[in-house]
This record gives sequence, C-alpha cells and structure tokens, in this order.
Amino acid sequence: MATGTVKWYNETKGYGFIQPDNGGKDVFVHATALERAGMRGLREGQKLSYELQADQRTGRESAVNLKAD
Repeated sequence: MATGTVKWYNETKGYGFIQPDNGGKDVFVHATALERAGMRGLREGQKLSYELQADQRTGRESAVNLKAD
C-alpha cells in the first residue's frame, strides 16, 4: 500500500491530489473513494495510505482504498 500526504482537496468540486511519500507525480483522489472508505473529507497535510487504480476509460491512475494514518 502506498502512502502520501494530501496536497489539496476541494469538497465543493469533489476531488483533490495526494503527494506520494516516495516522490513522483501527484495522485488524483475523487469523492467516491472517500465515500467508499467511510471518510467525510480530507484536509491539507493529512497522511493517508492508499492503493492505485487505473481508470478503464482514461487509463489515468487514482487513489482508492483510502486509510487515514
């Protein structure tokens, strides 16, 4: 499982980005991933564990199976 820090999250738009601890590109996170994890929101600087999943339509990766550290 990968770990990272919430870079920003916009509750109104329902998405944000996580900065991976191992470096590399920021990871997209959508409100549906929060809902599935039973989380109400994310705050800047929050530490998370997550898995990467590729979108079948776009091929872009996003964070799923979120867990607050």
